Amino acid sequence: MFHEYRDVITELKQKDGHFHKLFEKHNELDDVIAKLEESHADQFQIEASKKEKLKLKDEIYSILVKYKSEN
Repeated sequence: MFHEYRDVITELKQKDGHFHKLFEKHNELDDVIAKLEESHADQFQIEASKKEKLKLKDEIYSILVKYKSEN
């Protein structure tokens, strides 16, 4: 995710606790979604998890763009 921002992500994960939590939650949702899909869970639950993951990705991207423009 966001390979072009790899250095910025590393820096922000060390400096910004909120960013670190968002990034970790996004990664956790990857695992949750994979397990839900493997177990053929309810599609509404899978879609809700995917929407939450996308929302986190959008927030992470916004933080990255803002940080990069300020530095």
